[in-house]
Amino acid sequence: MRRHHSLTEGSISRGLLLFALPILYGNVLQSLNTSVNAFWIGRFLGEAALAAASNANSVVFLIWAGIYGLSMASTILVGVYLGGKRVEDAKHAVGTSTTFFVLLSLATAVLGAVLCEPILVLMKTPAASLPLAVAYLRVMFVALPLSFMYVFVMSVLRGAGDSKTPFLFLLMSVVLDVVLNPVLIFGLGPFPRLGIAGSAWATAFAQSVTFFALVWHLYRVKHPLRLGAHELDRLKLDFAVVRTLVVKGVPMGLQLVVISLSGVLMITLVNRFGTDTTAAYGAAFQVWQYVQMPAFAIGMAVSSMAAQNVGAQKWDRVSAVARAGVLFSVLLTGTIVLLIELFSTKALGIFVPAGSVALRTAEHLNQIAAWSFILLGVSMVLFGVVRATGAVMAPLAILAVSLLGVRFPLALSLVDAWGADAIWWSFPISSSVAVVLAALYYRFGGWRSLQIHPLPQRNTSVPATD
Repeated sequence: MRRHHSLTEGSISRGLLLFALPILYGNVLQSLNTSVNAFWIGRFLGEAALAAASNANSVVFLIWAGIYGLSMASTILVGVYLGGKRVEDAKHAVGTSTTFFVLLSLATAVLGAVLCEPILVLMKTPAASLPLAVAYLRVMFVALPLSFMYVFVMSVLRGAGDSKTPFLFLLMSVVLDVVLNPVLIFGLGPFPRLGIAGSAWATAFAQSVTFFALVWHLYRVKHPLRLGAHELDRLKLDFAVVRTLVVKGVPMGLQLVVISLSGVLMITLVNRFGTDTTAAYGAAFQVWQYVQMPAFAIGMAVSSMAAQNVGAQKWDRVSAVARAGVLFSVLLTGTIVLLIELFSTKALGIFVPAGSVALRTAEHLNQIAAWSFILLGVSMVLFGVVRATGAVMAPLAILAVSLLGVRFPLALSLVDAWGADAIWWSFPISSSVAVVLAALYYRFGGWRSLQIHPLPQRNTSVPATD
């Protein structure tokens, strides 16, 4: 592996920051891409088309939650092997993971294409939006195999200590998607008018072209994890590796499901207080998506960095990665929260009319709840460290307890007495519970003695507790 991709040597703070920033930029790009696509659909195809895309994307989100977990498992697995200088084991994991992702994506694509309409009907998709949602979702399922592989290859690269290459190719994908959306929606030039399906085809084409370009690039530069013609036997399924991907990946994917479910439950309470309050919450939620991005990016970065150092048995660096990650998360998230507080009228006014009741409500709830994301960010960083050894159930349990066992029940129990403030205060209270439990597990949990390796280890020493 190229020396500059190793995360087991050199300055931890500098290395972590340089590794996390491309991930953060990528998250921002993806959010902006989603917003641009929604603009074309909603502004020019109407409310029914926007509702169709929203319903279809809800299904897509659940699928990508699972892929996120499986891809993170492959990131950690590759990172641990390369950190321990077990390049052949890393290539073995890449080979069998490739076959697993191909088979999984094909099965999902076939089932999704067949079942997408019944699923959308069960979701009570409005009748005017149903045929549009089906057309959009079927395209997304058809393109799923290449999209899955696109995400998988990028995850492997992050496990190998390279976040810059995934960002550059993500930038290529986003530019293609943004350019092709109006072209395929409206049928500009020689292209036919495809309507809402054109938006889906634009995303599918952009990701497919980017995937092939990325693979070509990796073979061109002779990346150490590429599989040569004489190594095709590595594509055979090794069920020890597959089991690790599933057992470790599914709980990581479920973390996103827990976060999403919590959001659904909270908005059901918000809706009790009428349109202005719901609009205020929606405006704050749009802003909060960007507030959370640094913590999620740093959480992914510390997973890769910690995984390599776990593989190298450099436990002092694992602890240092955790400290640096927490510090960066607090500083970056805290700075964004402070800026939003200082300029809340302008930030929230992007989404609700100036001088409205909704804007005043949004400013009020933001003052109460926004700083809770600093605490939640610390939890995400600590989760990123411990899952480098395969400890994935404890983070899932902590998120479930804090978001589903504390946040929603607390708001529900106090909403009659406190009104909407009960909802806003449930955010910092539940986030405080999450960060305390995460810190306790990081300090006293048995995650250091766990091993994610599905293959025999060469070094079986057990690290001492910090």
